[in-house]
Amino acid sequence: MKKVTLYTDGACSGNPGPGGWGAVLIYGEKKKEISGGEASTTNNRMELTAVIEGLKQLKYPCEVEVYSDSAYTVNAFREGWVIGWEKGGWKKADKKPVLNADLWQHLLALVRTHHVTFHKVKGHADNPLNNRCDELARAAIPIHD
Repeated sequence: MKKVTLYTDGACSGNPGPGGWGAVLIYGEKKKEISGGEASTTNNRMELTAVIEGLKQLKYPCEVEVYSDSAYTVNAFREGWVIGWEKGGWKKADKKPVLNADLWQHLLALVRTHHVTFHKVKGHADNPLNNRCDELARAAIPIHD
């Protein structure tokens, strides 16, 4: 399996509000940057979208190391929350619907295509790739007059 490193970040101007996401994929010496935005969204939706869009770039099953400053995203996989939500019909322990279930379902399908390991990084710190994703995400936020 090819080994790919994926850094991701999401940003919102207001929460909810216009938002953007950014991702940097690294395979060997190759580096690819992608980004996008939505007119009305939340920070968590943009964090999830960044990982989804990054994984969608991969044409074959890969071993992927995902680095995100989103505890929401990382902990859902590392702590097994997403599997519990799936088994529970996308309801939380309090029987309320899981927020962003559409994105979690899409992401879970992509994660099952690859061998993915999630890593939490400190946001807005000294990690150049995380900072680059933040720049990409902020630049992708749609501007409304």
